[in-house]
Amino acid sequence: MNPAQNGHDAADKTDGASEHDESHEGGINKTVATVVVIAAGAALFEAALLPGLVLGVAAMAAPKYLPKLASSLNPLFKSTVRGTYKFAQKSKEMFAEAREQVHDVVAEVKAENETAANSGAASRPAA
Repeated sequence: MNPAQNGHDAADKTDGASEHDESHEGGINKTVATVVVIAAGAALFEAALLPGLVLGVAAMAAPKYLPKLASSLNPLFKSTVRGTYKFAQKSKEMFAEAREQVHDVVAEVKAENETAANSGAASRPAA
């Protein structure tokens, strides 16, 4: 028997898949419409409710989109960590060099003071 005659054609299978996609998209559209209506109502009654509403929607959407987002942000995260590490190393080197220069200046001032104190004591007559 021909599949077209028994009512189960291959085209029907693809139509079933598109119907599923349409129903899935329809569900998303209904969800978006519901969120918009609730947001409008919250804005009418109390604008302070909007941040909580946004956080709630983000918390609902996070499990679905977070794995995709995490995999796409991984290279950015790695380069940020790498850059921060290099910056920290350069900063440590700069501060170590600056500390060494300050210690050198302090040592010079101390030596000058000791020299001045010794020459001042030598130039004074003994009493």
